[in-house]
Amino acid sequence: MRWLTLYARSRQVPASLAAVVISAVAVWALARDGGEGPGDPRLPVLVLATGAMAASIGLGGQDLALDRTAAIRWVPRRAAHVLLAGAVVGTALLTVRTMGGDMATTAFVVRDSAGLMGLVALGAALSGGQYAWTLPFSWLSFSFFAPPPTSAPMQVATWMLLPPGTAAGTWTALVLTVAGTAAYAVAGPRR
Repeated sequence: MRWLTLYARSRQVPASLAAVVISAVAVWALARDGGEGPGDPRLPVLVLATGAMAASIGLGGQDLALDRTAAIRWVPRRAAHVLLAGAVVGTALLTVRTMGGDMATTAFVVRDSAGLMGLVALGAALSGGQYAWTLPFSWLSFSFFAPPPTSAPMQVATWMLLPPGTAAGTWTALVLTVAGTAAYAVAGPRR
């Protein structure tokens, strides 16, 4: 169990977890004041994106050369790290929902947390762990200010805000999850 503790500390898991919890509690406090209503997806997406971006700091180790030369198999560990981080981010929002803030459905939370963690993992594989947060941040910023999704490309571009069960949103999140997790698991963070 000592290796798990060392791994968690080297990947700044306690700091990431604290940021995820703080953002979920802040959203819960904002949602209690009325906000935009239970049908508005912006607040839940914001907390999921904040949690995914907070988890992104752990996708790059302290020494990339040491990670690449270690005698352990990194592919399953990297994939498990991404999937577990997505589960923790989604669970934080679902926990807030059980405390009275009915902000999003379970299907919405699962889809968006998985897709956002895939984006973070893809960002780590493309630009390194320290800049992994930029890809979901950019996509979220575009989604907030994009015109209404009337065409298929716009639905793909604003997948985070689409209602659960929308084919374009579900498939986009699935592709991002699989592609991002696979790219990060196989290649690791970029130097």
